[in-house]
Amino acid sequence: MALLNSISSALSGMKVAQAQLEIVSNNIANVDTEGYTRKTASQSALVAAGNTMGVTLGNTQRTVDQGLLKSFLSSNAQTSSLSSQYEYLSRLDNLMGTTEAGNSVASNVSDLQSAFETFASNVTSAASRYNLLSEAQNLTNKLNYLSTNIQTLRGDADMEINDAVSSINSLLNTIDSLNTDIVKYTVLNRDGVANLQDQRDTALRELSSYLDITYYTRDNGEVVVQTTSGVMLLDNEVHTLSHSALAQVGADNSYDSGNIQGIYVDGVDVTSKLTGGSIGGLIEIRDQTLPSLQSQLDELAYVLYNQINAVHNQGTAYPNMPSEMTGTATFIGNNVTGEYNQNIRIDNGDVRFVIFDADGNQVATTTLAGGIGFTEGSLSDMMTSLQDWLRSADGGNLSSAEVYMNGTGNLVISTGDSDYTISIIDEASSTPGSDQQDATLSFDANGDGIYDSTEKGFSDFFGLNDFFTTEKPDYIYDSKVVSSTSAVGVNAATTWSFSDSVNGLDYGSITITRTMTIQDIADQINNNPDLNTHIKASLVSNGDGYMLRIESLEGAQLEIAETTGGGVLDKLDMAPSNCGYASVIGVREDITENANLIAAGSPDFDSSKGAYVINGASNNIANALAEVFTSTQSFKQSGDMAQTSTTIANYTSTFVGNVASLTNTAQSSYEYQTALTEAISYKEAQVSGIDLDEELSQLIIYQQSYAACAQVFTASREILDVLLGLVN
Repeated sequence: MALLNSISSALSGMKVAQAQLEIVSNNIANVDTEGYTRKTASQSALVAAGNTMGVTLGNTQRTVDQGLLKSFLSSNAQTSSLSSQYEYLSRLDNLMGTTEAGNSVASNVSDLQSAFETFASNVTSAASRYNLLSEAQNLTNKLNYLSTNIQTLRGDADMEINDAVSSINSLLNTIDSLNTDIVKYTVLNRDGVANLQDQRDTALRELSSYLDITYYTRDNGEVVVQTTSGVMLLDNEVHTLSHSALAQVGADNSYDSGNIQGIYVDGVDVTSKLTGGSIGGLIEIRDQTLPSLQSQLDELAYVLYNQINAVHNQGTAYPNMPSEMTGTATFIGNNVTGEYNQNIRIDNGDVRFVIFDADGNQVATTTLAGGIGFTEGSLSDMMTSLQDWLRSADGGNLSSAEVYMNGTGNLVISTGDSDYTISIIDEASSTPGSDQQDATLSFDANGDGIYDSTEKGFSDFFGLNDFFTTEKPDYIYDSKVVSSTSAVGVNAATTWSFSDSVNGLDYGSITITRTMTIQDIADQINNNPDLNTHIKASLVSNGDGYMLRIESLEGAQLEIAETTGGGVLDKLDMAPSNCGYASVIGVREDITENANLIAAGSPDFDSSKGAYVINGASNNIANALAEVFTSTQSFKQSGDMAQTSTTIANYTSTFVGNVASLTNTAQSSYEYQTALTEAISYKEAQVSGIDLDEELSQLIIYQQSYAACAQVFTASREILDVLLGLVN
């Protein structure tokens, strides 16, 4: 009996040694296989009725430190997030150009400033005019280019999010399938669980590159996966993610306003909870970093547009004086009568109109208030009064002259005769030769008799002689940056009314009380059936707070006015948005065709002649245009750049510096996090990786064990054969 036990023990030892050799061989063969962990199997004595019958081998086990694995998943998610941010910022930084190469937006601003200064010093030089035009176009082209590419990058990020969502769903399905197999193999006590667990860990590692995930393992061997913020991804079944990328992203598209779709799980928007992995980095780039930089670029374009136009509207081009002027500001007419019932009032100064003949001689002049007698009335009344004077024998004596609003709501003033031109000058009083200064106007935006805004400069208000144009209606209003939870704090209830160029005047209104927040105002608008088919309101993140954004769903010229109460529009600094200005700003089209339309000076009053005269060498406007760049301008808070007062050049340099700084920070953070992730991975490899020396030594041990068992088996069999021979 003992001899049979010896043979049985030897056979079991040979089988166990052979199985161990196979495990070690697999370890050696997979030394470079990604995701493969070192496998081992424990041996135990096989005992029957108190007698040792040999040895048996347990199931194959992995050598894995679960704590290190979870640390890797967390670090890997952060690395992927920073990688995405660094990639996109690097692409933008490359687009910015360099000062050394002279192709950065800061260089363009500097070149335009120099061109204005050169033009001011010699306004009669054709070369200086065309150089000014060229540099202005270079700057606007650069602004357009950067803005377009920022939005392209946002679109790319959104598409990449869409692709990542598909990959995440595929990985979750893979893990779910592996869960099923692992549970089945465990219940049936089948070998192979360790390899399935390796495959599952590999899927978890890849998943962590997309999302910041965590997991735990149930007793049956399956894992439950969720984000660190608690969004369930896999629990008995896959919770599929969904996202639809926007075909083309614009500056006015944002996740906050609903133009960009969120990421959904089980019908719930979880975008704000996805903060790690490449998706977290892409969301931050798409919704925060790039919009912040876009808003800074838009603020630069807006200030440049406003300040240059304000000065240029004070001047008159010579010798190419216009016989017709068309404004860029859009006004809303009555949908039924076609009248423009909004009131306008001259509060300070006066507006002078001078008619010149083909030789540049004054043929008629008057002022809107002191001469024509219009100090207050509707836009239609003002146009009628001015047209009457232009046609009157005692006035311009121009029978074909017209003053009207064109089909897009822009003011047109025409002499009706190309031999007669018109110049508009704001003066301190109605007396000829008064100091030139912007007239102060009050405007009633919705025609309810309540003045809603104060404006400076008649020509600038209507945009009759702009240098820069945008050719976009003011269909978006933005507030300043405020807290979303702070009450507006008005003393009395205030009513806002809404008008636009498609639906007319006062098609709806809301009432605002002192305890309401900007979120409450947005809700009032979005829940109002008279309004929510025409406009929508949202809170758009900007820097450390939010802006209340109200936009026309039809892209129409929008006007918001306070009809009762008052002060909320001013308190929130609610005004037409500069969103997207950098993408559409350009030099006025007719100026690009003829640089002689650039205004260098304005008519002067010659007291000896008792008339206004044009001097081709006059450069008062050219000097003022150059001073726009050297004087301090006010810039609103834009993204991460706080409200500030500085020069245009300094603001531009700060913007360029912001891009470089963000890129450098992203690079250093990414490199540090990559090193940390690699360190954790190395530590994992020390625990679960394959050490060839160790495996080879194990291989020798199991070979020797097999050989020893074989010798025992052979010796026992020979003895048994001898005994059987004796018996026979």
